Amino acid sequence: MGLAAKKSIVAANRPREFVRRLPLPTILIPSFPTAHSSLLPTPIKLAPSSAPIGRVSAAARMEGSKAAPAKTLPLGLDPTMEEEYESQSKLLGEFASISSIDKAWTFKSENGIGSHAMFAISQANLLANQRRKSILSANVSKGSNSSVCFQWAPFPVEMTGVATMLPSPSGSKLLVVRNPESESPVQFEIWSQSHLEKEFQIPQSVHGSVYTDGWFEGISWNSDETHIAYVAEEPTPAKPTFDGQGYKKCGSEEKDCGSWKGVGEWEEEWGETYAGKRRPVIFIIDINSGEVQPVKGISKHLSAGQVVWAPSTETSPQYLIFVGWSSETRKLGIKYCYNRPCGLYAARAPFFGSDAKREQKREISEEDLLVLNVTQGISSAFFPVFSPDGKHLLFLSARNSVDSGAHSATESLHRIDWPANLQALSSAKIVEMISVVQCPEDGGFPGIYNGSFLRKPWLSDGTTIVLNSVWGSSEVILSVNVSSGDLTRISPSDSNAAWRALTLNDDNIIAVSSSPIDLPEIKYGYKEVQDDAWNWSSVRSPMIKCSARVKSLLSSREFNILKIPVKDVSANLTKGASKPYEAIQVSRTSKKYGQLDPLIVFLHGGPHAVSLSSFSKNIAFLASLGYSLLIVNYRGSLGFGEEALHSLPGKIGTQDVNDVLAAIDHAIDKGFASPNRIAVIGGSHGGFLTTHLIGQAPERFAAAAARNPVCNLASMVGTTDIPDWCYFEVYGSEGKDKFTEAASAADLAIFHSKSPISHISKVKTPTIFLIGAQDLRVPQSNGIQYARSLKEKGVETKIMIFPNDVHGLEIPRTDYESFINIGVWFKKYCK
Repeated sequence: MGLAAKKSIVAANRPREFVRRLPLPTILIPSFPTAHSSLLPTPIKLAPSSAPIGRVSAAARMEGSKAAPAKTLPLGLDPTMEEEYESQSKLLGEFASISSIDKAWTFKSENGIGSHAMFAISQANLLANQRRKSILSANVSKGSNSSVCFQWAPFPVEMTGVATMLPSPSGSKLLVVRNPESESPVQFEIWSQSHLEKEFQIPQSVHGSVYTDGWFEGISWNSDETHIAYVAEEPTPAKPTFDGQGYKKCGSEEKDCGSWKGVGEWEEEWGETYAGKRRPVIFIIDINSGEVQPVKGISKHLSAGQVVWAPSTETSPQYLIFVGWSSETRKLGIKYCYNRPCGLYAARAPFFGSDAKREQKREISEEDLLVLNVTQGISSAFFPVFSPDGKHLLFLSARNSVDSGAHSATESLHRIDWPANLQALSSAKIVEMISVVQCPEDGGFPGIYNGSFLRKPWLSDGTTIVLNSVWGSSEVILSVNVSSGDLTRISPSDSNAAWRALTLNDDNIIAVSSSPIDLPEIKYGYKEVQDDAWNWSSVRSPMIKCSARVKSLLSSREFNILKIPVKDVSANLTKGASKPYEAIQVSRTSKKYGQLDPLIVFLHGGPHAVSLSSFSKNIAFLASLGYSLLIVNYRGSLGFGEEALHSLPGKIGTQDVNDVLAAIDHAIDKGFASPNRIAVIGGSHGGFLTTHLIGQAPERFAAAAARNPVCNLASMVGTTDIPDWCYFEVYGSEGKDKFTEAASAADLAIFHSKSPISHISKVKTPTIFLIGAQDLRVPQSNGIQYARSLKEKGVETKIMIFPNDVHGLEIPRTDYESFINIGVWFKKYCK
């Protein structure tokens, strides 16, 4: 099961990105690295934590305080491992110093010649245990021969404490949001080109932190750049107050030492990564006065996100369009879960200034506060975006996920022709532009796996939108004509690398391309006047930097995408489920002394996620240690059509396990893997597969690493934030109807039989476990129970628990220490 972006689209870099991260994530989320090695703190040197207790020689006693105590190794290390630990930590530090490109924007130059680009980049800061965020700008100019020149600023500018930022539509203003770390106010800053124009402190009594997570997140400037709509946590409800006499009806001041606040009734939160988040609400700020108002009329049972301004007219009030998720009974985990029903809603924006005074002259009617569901005919609608002329509203739908129960599946693209009279909005027709693809033709379009739109995704014709999607094991850039529905792959069709559009520059595209062995490179896409085909040129960038050693190690590797035939094709398999799946192969360009390197098998989570052919510093680090890699997109992964995806539910622990074993056999047959030195690693559902493999095929694996693994579905179903996932993946299409909060004894028995723990008696593979103590998706008890059982039967086992991390294990120090230990563990048992 894996956090995985959908673009893992998923993950795959997180993320990125981007790659979609899904409920039970993949460890392969791409990070789109870049930056200067010198910015990384000196690698942590593990030193003795205390002096040993024991006898001291007479000579030492005579020397007194001059005697050096015997060295004590950190827990879990032995003398032979310590040198390896130190060596690998230095190399991993060089990979960790590579930055990520998170976002980009472009702006027209004041003189109309050329344009400006602004890139948001981030880098791991291990000492602070945070991501260091900065902005790097460039002037973009075009040459006479279609060449393009980026003139970069000499240094990036660090954005300390910035939660998010967003330029205004004209590019003349920049909103900067700083969320509080405690009970401090939220800070809004409005910057012009030369200085800070406005600064507003919004107290927690108005609202909590602004959502910047990429799902509920929604920040939108209105057309005249006077107001900003955004999504923030509603104020914390009042708690009951008590003193020595009992309950106080009138409450008390917060700092009244003669009383205390009770806990009140428990309120459900939105699950994994949303600890403390109960209900996102839409607010509007007037950037002239700083006045903040909530959008009224939205039901208490509706959580709002992804807000945008609807086209404005002189004769009608201003409206907002947002995505709403209903939660009348239970808030199931929503992060990376596209199977939560949602719709687009229209709500009237509150009035400010002179409009507010006019509004006071008449009573506000219920009709004014009416919130209208504009997509009642479809079970899923999200990421709304208007065409430049305001005539079309586009949105994505994951109705296949909602209707089936799969946490992620193939998406569809829809259009609503925006009516001039909003009274007709409730009856507006929903037009399906791009349908779900059940079974793609060989090499053909597999469907949309996108998850979001660019901030400004439109070409100048106003009818063509540019978006990123997954195509097999690669990420690609597509264009869609929203009038005709014509779809075109505009990133190079002969490239196995991953391509991701960052932003548009007029009718040109600024993108990033990378592969498992190639650091991200900025690409500039353009069309020749006489040619309808897209051309791509490389852009030299100071953001994409690595050490000479990393560059040398990566240059000795090559990658390929393998087609893996399905074994034992039966008559009851659909056509899509019978087609080959894929695995990304990374190996040396030439064999070392005629011998094969040990093989590491990478398994993404989800299971409906995908490992992309993009750069991941952790995967590149392990490849640089002298391993071949096999990154398997087993059937059930995104990017291969709906039939292949839905072949897995009901067969987890068998079909996915057999697909991985067949991929390993294929690699051995092709001559780039040895059958005797194979390690396996996976997170979430990838950890489910890892622990299944070492139980079902115990002779095949020399070492294993499991990151927040699903080991026992029978115990997970009662503790996870997504219990419905257990039912769907175990029972398949019947799971959605069978789901209950009170699993029966029969259900629990089946869950146990489908779990890796049912095979634990056969396991003998040395295994390291990496577990986040704050994980709500696969609570830590799941992996710990399995690891303890291995120790009980004498299997070499190491358990690492990261007290402050969640399911994705992405805090910089967690990420760093995890892969040092994985690298050393694999070296010990595979080399």
